[in-house]
Amino acid sequence: MSACVPTRTTDPYGPERTRPPHSPPPPRHRRFPVAGADVSASIAVFLIALPLSLGIALATGAPLQAGLVAAAVGGLVVGRLGGAPLQVSGPAAGLTVVTADLIQRYGWRTTCAITVLAGLTQVGLGFLRVARTALAVSPAIVHGMLAGIGVTIAVAQLHIVLGGAPHSSVVDNVRELPAQLADLHPTALSMSVLTLAVLLVWPRIPGQVGRVVRLVPAALAAVAAATAVAALGGLRLPRVDLPSWSSHALAGLPEGPVLGLVAAVLTITLVGGVESLLSAVAVDRLAASRPGGPPVPRADLDRELRGQGAANMVSGALGGLPVTGVAVRSAANVRAGAVSRNSTMLHGVLVVVAALLMVPILELIPLASLAALVMAVGIQMVSLHHIRTVTRHREVLVYAVTTLAVVLLGVLEGVALGIAVAVGVALHRLTRTRITHYETEGVHHVHVRGQLTFLAVPRLSRALHLVPHGADVVVELDGSFMDHAAYETLHDWQKTHTARGGSVELTGRRAGVRIAEPTGASGRHGGSWTPESADSGSCRCRPWTPWRNHQCERARPQSAQPAGEDPGGTDGPETAGDGPGTCGEGVHVSVMRDREGLPGPDDAGGQEPSSHQLVRGISAFQRNTAPLVRGELARLAREGQRPSQLFLTCADSRLVTSMITSSGPGDLFVVRNVGNLVPPPANAGRCPQPGEESGDDSVAAAIEYAVDVLKVRSITVCGHSGCGAMQALLSSEPDGARTPLRRWLRHGLPSLERMADTGRPWARLAGRAPADAVEQLCLTNVVQQLEHLRAHESVSRALREGALELNGMYFHVGEAQAYLLVDAEEEKVFDTVRPVDLSA
Repeated sequence: MSACVPTRTTDPYGPERTRPPHSPPPPRHRRFPVAGADVSASIAVFLIALPLSLGIALATGAPLQAGLVAAAVGGLVVGRLGGAPLQVSGPAAGLTVVTADLIQRYGWRTTCAITVLAGLTQVGLGFLRVARTALAVSPAIVHGMLAGIGVTIAVAQLHIVLGGAPHSSVVDNVRELPAQLADLHPTALSMSVLTLAVLLVWPRIPGQVGRVVRLVPAALAAVAAATAVAALGGLRLPRVDLPSWSSHALAGLPEGPVLGLVAAVLTITLVGGVESLLSAVAVDRLAASRPGGPPVPRADLDRELRGQGAANMVSGALGGLPVTGVAVRSAANVRAGAVSRNSTMLHGVLVVVAALLMVPILELIPLASLAALVMAVGIQMVSLHHIRTVTRHREVLVYAVTTLAVVLLGVLEGVALGIAVAVGVALHRLTRTRITHYETEGVHHVHVRGQLTFLAVPRLSRALHLVPHGADVVVELDGSFMDHAAYETLHDWQKTHTARGGSVELTGRRAGVRIAEPTGASGRHGGSWTPESADSGSCRCRPWTPWRNHQCERARPQSAQPAGEDPGGTDGPETAGDGPGTCGEGVHVSVMRDREGLPGPDDAGGQEPSSHQLVRGISAFQRNTAPLVRGELARLAREGQRPSQLFLTCADSRLVTSMITSSGPGDLFVVRNVGNLVPPPANAGRCPQPGEESGDDSVAAAIEYAVDVLKVRSITVCGHSGCGAMQALLSSEPDGARTPLRRWLRHGLPSLERMADTGRPWARLAGRAPADAVEQLCLTNVVQQLEHLRAHESVSRALREGALELNGMYFHVGEAQAYLLVDAEEEKVFDTVRPVDLSA
């Protein structure tokens, strides 16, 4: 068959497929039920958890074995019952201060009982499905709480690092620090310094040696180095003391004041629960951004809360510390390649083995080394990244108050004070409304910036009464909310001002909207509109509709409504997006006529003419967007365009290149045509149609200009779902009329031939088969057009020089999902785009 004749097929997939396209592959029986990646990940997590568990137990003043019990229970119980498969649970620094205070106040056995009751409370909250509510706590409060706990831990452990003993409060620890510095213990200090030095240097060892040694966690390496030096040097200093398991203390009946015990239970419940849930969300993000590997189910937060509660019940009953999800160990689990909850459970098994068989080795560890390790963890809890984040979001006051309150008063008191400050800041922002009045060229402007609530009504009334009777007024509402009191004030003033011969124009964040001017005794619900509002449309737009291909339909006259019925469906001011007559600003609006004198929507179609839509769009750009981009466009005008990419895509109106690539002016050199086709050059071996030339100078010229003149570094060919050009190719008849569209689509015939060629593997989507023949052709077309690109001389030369790369992309419109072309074992696979860290 000639290469110039298109090959057509009625079944591009072929008859040999017997399984439905979306059915999962048949399961393969594994000889060993645990994946190798889970085994290696469990070992990495175990090596981190072992020294940290002992260190946290030391910091709380609990028996050191309690840390091992909590680590084992967290791995086995939460690993099996929890809702976050890759999250690792165990004793965490976030509860160190709380647990230490409870042990000093009530004793160890009562603290274990409190842990059991807190676990029971967490299980109950999990069944009530309130886990998502915990995420409503401001991140500034959570980060401030962790920072305060970190400061408390670091100051307390500093005394052990220097060879002494910590005191009961941060104030006492700081007050006694000069005396401790005057009474140093050189042996303990040397082990602490060695531990901190290894912790600092270990991740920074360069070259091949660094890649090898980093297979051992820094925490384990630091403690192992200090232990080896202390043992080989015969140093005399306090070491880990693990008593016999036969004398291990279990939970007892709680003893103490009822209100104090209830407060303790709630503290462990809330602090541990919130920390676990936030850690689960972070692990989800980390797992989603991990390249390659099988997909991991998203965390079920209610199930995770129940799993944490069950683990706390078991850990407390067995004499262990409280259990929470731990971010450090969870991150190590994800980075080590874990694919299921088996890694977490195996890590718990390894902790049990170590607790039973490695006691002689664990008792060689110097306490000063563990104290230095925990002090480093406490210092890391005061994150500079979190401080910059809360500062950028103007929540540094909440962060600072929470941190100081946790350090000086305690965790529960600090969190409560942080919540109070956060509520106060939110109310302050809600009530901070700026109202200004000024006159320009005989027109009075009243500008309202912020939320318009009843608290701002007195200032609004004062500004409105500064407007003389009969004057032309523009009221600009630059906010997203207006309550009923503000609406009534504005509405009554507008009615009075217009009755006295004045005119009122009320605008929101979108240009061209105003409050409808009602007539009649009953006001807005009286059954008639003014002539201006009668021939205007009722705006059904919402705040995001500048993206949408929306049409503002004509409003239904109130005379068509049943008597007394509110066209918006409510008795008060419309709320954002509640139906006809709303534009996201909480007030009844209608599209007004342009100041330039353009008429309203035509009477026949009930829609605004396209020319008027164009004018309104340009007007909105000049008013809202142009001031923001004018400086950047002026720079581009001076320096010229320097795009980094040539983006060749379809002319389909649903493909917004700047939106799906998050690009701005000057970033992309865009070429759009029907079917995102790249005609091969005339000398590329493509047979021309009778009486026609090969190639297409317009696309070829754009490619040459982008590569040779603009020096772009990459070219992307982007196809999309539901492409009309590909549908036309599949349904075209060989003897059809030679229209301009048919002549253009001849450049897509090689894609048809490629899809029909059974000797080539199909282009496919990762995770599922193409939905139908059209989607298969859309994917194949991207691959084929990339081959056409390589045939262009400028592209071929740049590829040989290593100055250019080619990318294939597929955008599923209905899913709003982008796919990038990757080579998987010489097959063309479109894989989902992984999330990346945007904080940098």
